[in-house]
Amino acid sequence: MKPACVLTIAGTDPSGGAGIQADLKTFQELQSYGMSVVTSVVAQNTTGVKNVHHLPDAFIREQLFAVSEDMPVHAVKTGMIANKEMMQVIKDWMQTVDAPYIMDPVMIAQSGDPLVEQEEQIYLKRHLVPESTLVTPNIPETETLLNKQIDNEEDMKEAAVEIVEKLGAGAALVKGGHLKGKAVDFLYDGHQLHTFEAERIDSANTHGTGCTYSAAIAAYMSRGYPLAQAVEKGKHFVTEAIRHSFNLGKGDGPTNHFAVRQEVFNQ
Repeated sequence: MKPACVLTIAGTDPSGGAGIQADLKTFQELQSYGMSVVTSVVAQNTTGVKNVHHLPDAFIREQLFAVSEDMPVHAVKTGMIANKEMMQVIKDWMQTVDAPYIMDPVMIAQSGDPLVEQEEQIYLKRHLVPESTLVTPNIPETETLLNKQIDNEEDMKEAAVEIVEKLGAGAALVKGGHLKGKAVDFLYDGHQLHTFEAERIDSANTHGTGCTYSAAIAAYMSRGYPLAQAVEKGKHFVTEAIRHSFNLGKGDGPTNHFAVRQEVFNQ
């Protein structure tokens, strides 16, 4: 029996909590075979980004085709894509594969450090968002995509619809982690608005939550789960990862990618 295969296209995190490292851990935990294409090598840890080295776009293209010419691709997830050249390479390559594309529009690090310049943010919005099956922005990313302020749940609902109907995404999951109260996310799939609610875990250890959430959705979709169910199960995965997070490092610690496995073992 061959496994479902999911590809992450993103930057690295040598501290292991975010980026490609978090994606691969998530894929493994959710029983999908993880593959990766590195866009940028990032010197970062729980306290922030120290430096970034972007790989040449031609080399990114070579990585992409090295994977897809040899291996099946059942889902694609992107994270940090730093410049227009990378975005164009990825967009062109996406035309050669038939798989759901989950975009985590990484533009700002958890620490607040900017990862993508404004010109690239505009390019991503105009050229990559319309290629996506699902876009998964948090509130700051949603504000950047739509150039509007998000203050409450009604704003989030309207934003999810707008990302689909005005920017051309297949679906949009606007995440409410930056608001107060329960952790509520809204998914608009082009036809219906879905609500996903979980308790808010009182933890500062949230490094890599966005990467982990979108990676979980990609893993479930690679295994054939429909979109809303993949989001529901991904929400549970990231909630438990935060609940059992690690107090590691001097900043916001990482989430626990094997928390759901511990749930099973402890039953």
